[in-house]
Amino acid sequence: MNTQALVVSSITEAPDTLRARFQEYGYLHLKNFVPKDQCQHLLDNILSTLGSTVSFDEARQLPLLTGAPFFETDAFFDQVYPHIQALPRFQNIFHEEPIYSLMKLVVQAEPFIYPMKMARLSTPKKLGFETPPHQDAHSHQSGDTMAGIWIPLHDVSASMGRLMILPHSHKQGVRPVHNADGVGGVQCEIYADENTWHVSDVKQGDVIIFHACCVHKAEPNTSDDVVRISIDTRFCDYGAPVYSSNLAPHHGWRIKNLNWNFIYKNWTDEPNQYYWKDYPHFHGPSEADWKKLAQSINDKDSTATM
Repeated sequence: MNTQALVVSSITEAPDTLRARFQEYGYLHLKNFVPKDQCQHLLDNILSTLGSTVSFDEARQLPLLTGAPFFETDAFFDQVYPHIQALPRFQNIFHEEPIYSLMKLVVQAEPFIYPMKMARLSTPKKLGFETPPHQDAHSHQSGDTMAGIWIPLHDVSASMGRLMILPHSHKQGVRPVHNADGVGGVQCEIYADENTWHVSDVKQGDVIIFHACCVHKAEPNTSDDVVRISIDTRFCDYGAPVYSSNLAPHHGWRIKNLNWNFIYKNWTDEPNQYYWKDYPHFHGPSEADWKKLAQSINDKDSTATM
């Protein structure tokens, strides 16, 4: 596998130039886009939910593993993740500037920000649990206008598990998938002539936006002690069809009591509560169907606790 540096864009470029580059490569990488204090505030909030397992090293300005390593879906993750999801700063940051205007530029319309928002916590000493190559168009059952946005909450270098992008891969449409180890449990097909990935070290507050069909994956975290922490969500132009599974909190279908009532119960005067309730074009199973499914899973799962 060959690698090249991410193609760098600037918000000072003409909107048509940025949109053309997005359509050509399938992604945009903007450096130092989100103010560092916004990222650090959210990082501090997330770390406050992790207790003694992860601590922030002021000298290195990095989150360090100070307890046992964990991975997405294990018992420790399931215990702390609802509290990350309940952070107002985590849920709201994607609705604020400058992120909102960037989404608007990409879709050329008012964006609809998916309710499902993700925090990624990748610890060292857990090789094989990283996200395999995939397309969000498959995992989110999205329409053509959906895109993803990924933000590192601290500087991320090669050993920590960077985001890798397969340029131009969105032009091939939605691909077949097969089962694979790692987050999500599936990997999409990679064609024989696709052997060059784009990847770079990124800084706190950098942004990568990628097309729904753009193939991407995570490198393994091979560092000695750094926990790589990033956030991401999906968005589309307002009114585009959105599959109803995206109404649920991330992992809400399998973690006991991880639902919007839990997330919002301690919020005060937050304007984004249930902002998606009146969205006109959800399709697929109804919200009630998803609640029944989540309840049936919760009833059977006595090991997942808050």
